[in-house]
Parts: sequence; C-alpha cells; structure tokens
Amino acid sequence: MSINFSLPHESSFWSQDAASQLNGILRGLEKESLRITDEGCISQKRHPEAFGSALTHQFITTDYSEALLEFITPPTTDLSATLSCLDDVHRYVHQHLDGETLWGSSMPCVMGDEASIPLAQYGSSNSAQMKTVYRMGLGNRYGRFMQTIAGVHYNFSFPEALWESLWQASDQTMDLKDFKSHRYMGLIRNFRRHGWLIPLLFGASPALCESFLQGRPSHLDLLVPGTRYGRFATSLRMSDLGYQNNIQQCLKVSYNSLEEYVQGLDQAIRTEDPYYQQIGVLVDGEYRQLNANLLQIENEFYANIRPKRASQSGVRPTRALSEGGIEYIEVRSLDLNPFDPLGVTQDTLHFIDVLLLLCLIKPSPCITEREEAELEENLTRVVKRGRLPGVHLLMQNSEVELKHFAHELFEQLQEVAELLDKAYETSAFSSSVQQQHALIDQPEKSLSGQIVNLIEQRQDGFFPFAMELSKQHSEYFNQRPLDDEKHTKFEQEAKVSLQKQREIEQNDNKTFEEFLSDYFA
Repeated sequence: MSINFSLPHESSFWSQDAASQLNGILRGLEKESLRITDEGCISQKRHPEAFGSALTHQFITTDYSEALLEFITPPTTDLSATLSCLDDVHRYVHQHLDGETLWGSSMPCVMGDEASIPLAQYGSSNSAQMKTVYRMGLGNRYGRFMQTIAGVHYNFSFPEALWESLWQASDQTMDLKDFKSHRYMGLIRNFRRHGWLIPLLFGASPALCESFLQGRPSHLDLLVPGTRYGRFATSLRMSDLGYQNNIQQCLKVSYNSLEEYVQGLDQAIRTEDPYYQQIGVLVDGEYRQLNANLLQIENEFYANIRPKRASQSGVRPTRALSEGGIEYIEVRSLDLNPFDPLGVTQDTLHFIDVLLLLCLIKPSPCITEREEAELEENLTRVVKRGRLPGVHLLMQNSEVELKHFAHELFEQLQEVAELLDKAYETSAFSSSVQQQHALIDQPEKSLSGQIVNLIEQRQDGFFPFAMELSKQHSEYFNQRPLDDEKHTKFEQEAKVSLQKQREIEQNDNKTFEEFLSDYFA
C-alpha cells in the first residue's frame, strides 16, 4: 500500500528534496538500569560519588529509585555517536560499581518488600527535595515496585531546514513555531495509531520474577517455578503491571493539538482527587506527595510518546511547551534488550527513525473518543498477547488481523526507509525494516518469543536467565575500560556536577513551601 501524504502537494517534496534535509535529525537516549548486588537483589547503597551529582550530571543520574541509574546521551546528528556515547558511559560506570552489577532486563531482579526499594536522593536544595517528594508520592499512589522497572527513552527531532521547507510548502496560515508543533502533534497521533509495532517487535518483558507480584493476583501463568509470564505477551512493562496504570485511565488528555494537550495536563495538575487527599500531603512535618491532585506534575502522566521542550529548572514543562512550542519528541515504549550489553541496538533505532518519519508524512486526523478507546485496546492486546496466532486489532469499529495490518504498514515503512537510506548514503534503514518485517510471520523469533523459549528450555526461571546475561554484560564492559583521556573527562564531569549541586543549595533563598507555591503558580 503506497503512502497517502499529509498534504497532496508534499508528495513531490518527499520524493525529490527531502533526502538532502533529513541527515540533520537529532537523536539522544535515556537508558535506565538497576544496580544490583552479587545475590541479585536491588542495591541499598547510595548513588556512588564517582558518578557525581544525580541532580546536575550531564550523563549519569537516577530515575525513581536511588538504585535505578539513568544514562543520558546528548543530542547528535551522527548516526553512530549516540550508542558510542552510551557505551562510554557504561564503561566508566562499570569501573566504579564497587562489586555491583547492572541488571540487564526491564522487569526487576529478586524483590523484597517496598521498604527495600530506596527512593532517589538529589541533595538538600528545593529542586532536589521536589524530585524526591515526587517519587515518594508515586510510591504512595502506585506502590514502589513500579519504580524498579527500567526502559529506554529515545529523543528525536527533525532538522530546522526540513521544517522550514515544509512550512514554505504549506499555506503558511501559522508561524513556523506553531507549524512545527502542529505537525509534531500529528506525528504523535500517528505514533499512537501505529506505535504498537514497538512492543510487538522489540518488547522484551514477557516474563518476570514471581517476587515482583508479592502475592497479588494477576492474569499471568506459571512458566517454571518462581517465574510468571504471559504466554503470548510482548511487554509486561507496558501493561497494567508496569507503566500503563489503570488509575490514570480517567484522565482526558487530548493529542489533537498542543493547546488541548497542555490544557488537559494542566487541569489534571489542578484537580484534587479524593483518594490522594486521604494519603495527605504534609503529614506530621513530612511530605507524602507534592499535592493531592490527579497528577503531581506533568511527568506523572505515563504515555508511550511525549512532546518535549528543554526548559530551565523551576519552569513547568507545559509552560515551556506553550511558550516555545515542541522542540523534540520522546519515545518511551522501548524495553531493555537483555541480549545486548547496551540494552538497545542500532538496528532498533534505525527502525524507530523510519516509523517516526512515516508518522510525520502520513495524514493524521484528530483522534475521536471512539478511536482513542480503540488505540488503548490495541496496545493492550499487543503487550499482553501480541504473539498469539490470529490476534486481531481494532480499526474503525472493525476487527483486523494484526498480521494484515502490519504487512500493509511495512510496505509504507519500506518506502520511507529508502528516503533515509538516500539521506545517509546507506542501506541500513531498509535493512532494519526488512529484518523486522520477517518477524511478523515468525513472532517466536522476536525478543519476547526468544526469551520465553529460552526460559522454557533452561527450566531455571527468569531470574537465573536475566542474572546470567547481566553478568555477561558486566564482563563485556569490564574487559574494555576507558582510556585515560575519556576516564579523566568523566571524573571531571563528576566533580563539576557536585560543585553545581553545592552552588544550587547555597543559592536557595526560599522555603520549600514557597518554592512549590511559585512552581505551581
């Protein structure tokens, strides 16, 4: 099936001129990994000083738990530089882990009770306290176990030259800033229509250690003693066990325009919830959450893709988006690939590039309430039973076989891949699409299929399987220490980040209550 273009007159641009402007795409990664002990339990140690300040370090921070490291790569137009930088960060970190290991799977290691999951700490400044209290609130609202799940976030933006050319080719009824936001929101809507391809192809969390459930009932079956799984699941991380929390289903956040998206989040941040009121905010002199509203802050809204804009500390993300427009997008649906030491491969990133470009090119009508329900159901079906033979998805009130839907999409993806191949003078994008296309008829060869098959063959469970791979990754990095020059740069960055944290703490001139009041004003 050939591509219908977002605007009819754009077809000539994409076929003739686009390739020369696509090689300026900016990409960056945020990759999470749990620090674990030799016994495979979550680390109780503080964030190592050699990693610098989790508040201000450019490349190394923490996410929800103090033990959940997050590695950040700066945006770059170089196709190979993103993973090269991520590799350097891993090599530095492994030289300073002090006997610990990085867990190589999205679903966590052997878990104790919630008290064994340490909250991330960022110092004594107001901004640091806000980050920790926010995480305390997440734990009180959803439980701390969700704060041990790891993933990969992909940050992506098209080059300015491409936007200017598309804008010039449009009717120009809006300025360039608003045009970019308008088209980025269209991309996001299409990603929500087609983004189920990501967990289908790259989902790598079909099974988990039974300790994660803590005796709670679930829809999961017993794979081997101590391991629960979805027989045809692709990504339990993206299911209601992970980031797709059922409590947030009542939120009405629209992707039909940036204005509606911001308004929906803003309303949720300002609307109190009776259950959260019962938790309390400031109780006996200690904060249990930032507020008792449906969302404490915008980031609490879990979505598999987000519009983003870099902003100064203390400026709410929605305010930055309203004032400056969308700068880039963040794809959040990637599980860690447990077979790769970095947790993500270049082929995977190439495929996502192709999918995102297709989502920009295709028409993207507004999402109705009916379609919204279909999209949520489609994602649920894929993450819970995407490898089930004959599984169907919903499209315009009809059931369509997933395979048929996917094969049609891949015809379009192949066309787009050729555009990127031309832009970068490579065949890597087409190769990635072809490689993934083969999995549609062979789901057992997908990451989730391989994981289930290997655990069944081994008969020793998810934990021994993931622990063995984690140890192999650790050995891989330990055998490749950084050269002295790069190691010194990371040491210097750690020192600089600690100094920045001290300066922030020294310059605080408000109480925490005043800081929060100003932030939410």
